[in-house]
Amino acid sequence: MSEQTKPDRQARIARCRFRAWHRGTREADFMIGGFFDKYHAGWNEADLAWFEALLDENDVDIMAWALGVQPVPPLYVGPMMERMKVIDYVTI
Repeated sequence: MSEQTKPDRQARIARCRFRAWHRGTREADFMIGGFFDKYHAGWNEADLAWFEALLDENDVDIMAWALGVQPVPPLYVGPMMERMKVIDYVTI
């Protein structure tokens, strides 16, 4: 992708917001969308890229990793997943 066609940060954030809140189940929406809402403002480029990659995963896997019922794949191990595991961002 060339620099001219590469989406800018605001477009990427908007796409992530939509994808985080339109997962297919309300449970996944609250978990993934809530995480996005609480933390995205402080993300650097690496954090944003991590979340964009995470959004390509299946909801059931993301939720299982965050709840600690399945091991987290090496690609997602780190501070972002540790923050996701706290689940202090679901406000229902």
